[in-house]
Amino acid sequence: MDKAISQFDVPKLAELPEDIRERILAVQDKAGFVPNVFWVLAHRPDEFRAFFAYHDALMEKDSGLTKGEREMIVVATSGINQCQYCVVAHGAILRIREADPLIADQLAVNYRKADITARQRAMLDFAVQVSNAAHTVGPNDHARLAEHGFSADDIWDIGAIAAFFALSNRMANLTAMRPNDEFYLMGRMPRDAKA
Repeated sequence: MDKAISQFDVPKLAELPEDIRERILAVQDKAGFVPNVFWVLAHRPDEFRAFFAYHDALMEKDSGLTKGEREMIVVATSGINQCQYCVVAHGAILRIREADPLIADQLAVNYRKADITARQRAMLDFAVQVSNAAHTVGPNDHARLAEHGFSADDIWDIGAIAAFFALSNRMANLTAMRPNDEFYLMGRMPRDAKA
């Protein structure tokens, strides 16, 4: 049974502007499939471009946070925000980035009990605070992160990723965005064990 990937109309590849079509085809070449977020957000091309420009600026740069830690923020906050799409999709990326088949499930259910460092727990405490109660953030929160070795730029990144994915979580829930089946098994088995 085919299930819809969104409550909204999803455009066909041929109907999309050339730049969006090229981006989708590049993702397909790299991943072997097109994550449904690309199809769903292509419903509004200008918003698609803005979303992925900010996503890439936050998630692909080099800084004091590893790419795995960035994904930890996404998975932990998305779990708290009950965003199935982001937990499943970014959980897959996290498992691969950290080479750990357990970490995504632990973070999505309760990051406070996950097998992570005290530094990462402080990072996630702050990310969850920004995601759900940003109005409570103050100098003491910044100081607590600094005690764990986070720079001012790192603190900005943690907060910006949490804030951006709070938007993403809400859009995924609004649109009833369905995770691709491919995401569920990614990073769960060592590459050598795959048939």
